[in-house]
Amino acid sequence: MSESLYNVLFICTGNSARSILAEGLLNDLGKGRFQAFSAGSHPEGEVHPLALATLRRLKIPADGYRSKDWEEFAGPSAPRLDFVFTVCDNAAGEVCPVWPGQPMTAHWGVPDPASVEGDLEQQSKAFFDTAVILRRRIELLVHLPLRSLDELSIRREIREIGRQ
Repeated sequence: MSESLYNVLFICTGNSARSILAEGLLNDLGKGRFQAFSAGSHPEGEVHPLALATLRRLKIPADGYRSKDWEEFAGPSAPRLDFVFTVCDNAAGEVCPVWPGQPMTAHWGVPDPASVEGDLEQQSKAFFDTAVILRRRIELLVHLPLRSLDELSIRREIREIGRQ
């Protein structure tokens, strides 16, 4: 693992909502210790507008996000990854590419806010609730004493975070 900057990839099938929220949250909360990315196994091709609205609501910049294929992070020019987290059950069950750097992986599944039916207020609440769950998990990650833990302990901790 890198000594000063940890690269983290969040994966979801469509890379339009949950993984985008996680990317934005970690880049905000990680404050230079973490660089977050997101991707999808079958990207939607566009970011869900309510994901961007939720980031803005949380006072996190919402510019520059795009829905991208996870293959972008598997090639020789991809950043060396320290962690890969799946945030949807579908992506957790798929065969992932081989990631550069042999990152530690864990499943941090959360319900898909984009699947919530109802009016705009109900849908917005679903996106916010998802962001709150992800934010709590990310806060736990950024407060782990990564430099002082052995690899087995880190693996255990990141898996446990996904159960909370």
